[in-house]
Amino acid sequence: MTHRFAWFVFAFFITIVPVRAAALPEPAELPGPLVIAGGGKLPEAARAEFFKLAGQEKARIIVVPTASADADEVKQQDAFLKSWQELKPESVVILHTRDSKTANDPTFIKPLEDATAIWFSGGDQTKLLAAYRGTLTEKAFHKLHQRGGVIGGTSAGAAVMSDLMIESGTDVAKTGPGFGFLPGFVVDQHFVARNRRPRLEGVLAANPGYVGLGIDEGTAVVINKRTLRVYGDSSAAALLGAGAGKKPLAEVNKTGGLFDLYQLRRAAANRASADAFPPAKPRDPEVPKGALVIVGGGGTTPAIMNTFFEKAGGKDALIVAIPVDEASGPGDAGYLRRYGATNVKVLFTKDRKLADDPAFSEVLTKAGGVWFGGGRQWRFVDSFEGTLVQKRCQEVLARGGVIGGSSAGASIQSEFMPRGHPLGNTVMAAEGYERGFGFLPGCAVDQHFFARKRTGDMTGLMAKYPQYLGIGIDEATAIVVTGHTAEVLGKSKVGFYDTRAKLDGDKDYVELVEGEKYDLKMRQKLK
Repeated sequence: MTHRFAWFVFAFFITIVPVRAAALPEPAELPGPLVIAGGGKLPEAARAEFFKLAGQEKARIIVVPTASADADEVKQQDAFLKSWQELKPESVVILHTRDSKTANDPTFIKPLEDATAIWFSGGDQTKLLAAYRGTLTEKAFHKLHQRGGVIGGTSAGAAVMSDLMIESGTDVAKTGPGFGFLPGFVVDQHFVARNRRPRLEGVLAANPGYVGLGIDEGTAVVINKRTLRVYGDSSAAALLGAGAGKKPLAEVNKTGGLFDLYQLRRAAANRASADAFPPAKPRDPEVPKGALVIVGGGGTTPAIMNTFFEKAGGKDALIVAIPVDEASGPGDAGYLRRYGATNVKVLFTKDRKLADDPAFSEVLTKAGGVWFGGGRQWRFVDSFEGTLVQKRCQEVLARGGVIGGSSAGASIQSEFMPRGHPLGNTVMAAEGYERGFGFLPGCAVDQHFFARKRTGDMTGLMAKYPQYLGIGIDEATAIVVTGHTAEVLGKSKVGFYDTRAKLDGDKDYVELVEGEKYDLKMRQKLK
């Protein structure tokens, strides 16, 4: 059954004031999906995805045509409803007024109470803000999103999604607050067709810390949790303003291409930060107290693990295993026990508030060693970066303990963390996920190094960030760092990259094997 619910009254525009992005974005998935279309013909795949996310035949869709100049015309109502009626949802409802007083009427928002989806039609985005900003209707929009409902829109209906909204302007944009379903972003539409990249770049230059999302006509971006997927015939671009010594950046994806919500927001925040990363001059590579055992993945050896246990105070010492995800915890604990550990505790959470709770990480105050497991190192960052857990790991070192880890648990230990992009491990310098936990300052550690033929990757990283010492550790191989000396243990070898050194031969790194040592501060092999 199809329902209609419409109001036809008028209101004056409200005043819009500037807003600012959060300086330090927390990893937080969107409560419900968003479908953001750049205008023109809505891609059929995006329409189908919106309908699917709305509940398909159980979908209860609210269409908000208020941005359109024709929204007051009764004869136009069928046009706003038709494309959704064709999919045969449980209901389709038009919700429209131009009177903010009406938008504050509890009876007006009744259809939103059990709706599963909202669709904002195109037109003039300021008309939407004038009618609904600061009203019970806007609160109801957000309540629907908070309970997991999908919100979509095209053209003007796309612009209102972000917390910073482009109101108008051909070359130079006038901005104000949007509805904020997509915090930390500013959305522009008709992006390629109307050559709006300069306009969006200007907005980002004036509003450091925001991500620009430019969506062309016939194209849509579907955002679910933290993943942005492109649909349609043209493209969508994620833009970052200049900052942190980096030039403005535009990453363009066509249909099927992906962006990561956290990565983009973290990159934008870093570019706007007063202490942006990476620094031009990192700290010297030195571990004043305690030791690091950094394993390149792909297994280990008894000698490596015995060294780790020795540094921790013996096999009976308390070892805290920190896995990349909950499913890996038992495996990491079992790994340590197979090599002889008798007192292993697993510490895992994705809740950063819990990671800051002293009771949660109290076990670290008694630990002789910490072991970071394998997987994807960005997960460690999302869960623990800047929290009490990270601080207490550093305290384990400060009182003479040991921090170890393999694969992802190796790279997280360095100051610069290679391969941190949440969408894949091929990007060596993933903006927003370049900062490791810094137990080994002044270094960038990569793993599975020779087994996966990664020498050229480190060459490229060192060309971009020559201030770092690059360390490539192969599988079943480790470096044990005490002070500023790294000793190699294991079956294979380790490559040390120093861009200041002039090396003979065709290699731009120095190879060391088991038993050999390298001075990290002086950047030379020890004899």
